[in-house]
Amino acid sequence: MIDLGIEKMLVIGAVALIVIGPEKLPRVARTVGTLLGKAQRYVADVKAEVNRSIELEELKKMKETVETAARDVEAAARDVENSLQATAGDLERSWGGTAAGPALEPAPSYPEYRHPKKKWRLKQGATPSWYKARNGIRTKALSGAARVARYRPHKFN
Repeated sequence: MIDLGIEKMLVIGAVALIVIGPEKLPRVARTVGTLLGKAQRYVADVKAEVNRSIELEELKKMKETVETAARDVEAAARDVENSLQATAGDLERSWGGTAAGPALEPAPSYPEYRHPKKKWRLKQGATPSWYKARNGIRTKALSGAARVARYRPHKFN
């Protein structure tokens, strides 16, 4: 870049003061400052764009390496699968069975175990039902309408 020291800046300021004049110098200085700011922002934007493009290229290279590694792994997996199938076929042939495997009898099916006296979904209280029946304890909950219908006095005709 250009090396601007204090002495050079003073010379440029003195020449600008003589050429432009003291009345217009502040306005020109502001305009030059805004133009320099815009130029600096433009240079910063260009640098950022260049950095982004470089990073994008690096990411593309990295993506390509990952894709090639994935293809290599898939190929290796296919090779292993093929060798396992070949080995399985060799074992089947040595056992005398077919490639599909020897015919196996289905496992016998047994009925599901059920406890003879327990109904698992039915909730039972700790008090035996014979005791409740003997002492007149309610064993079933009645709705309001059912209770009214049960205990309503009958009219005699």
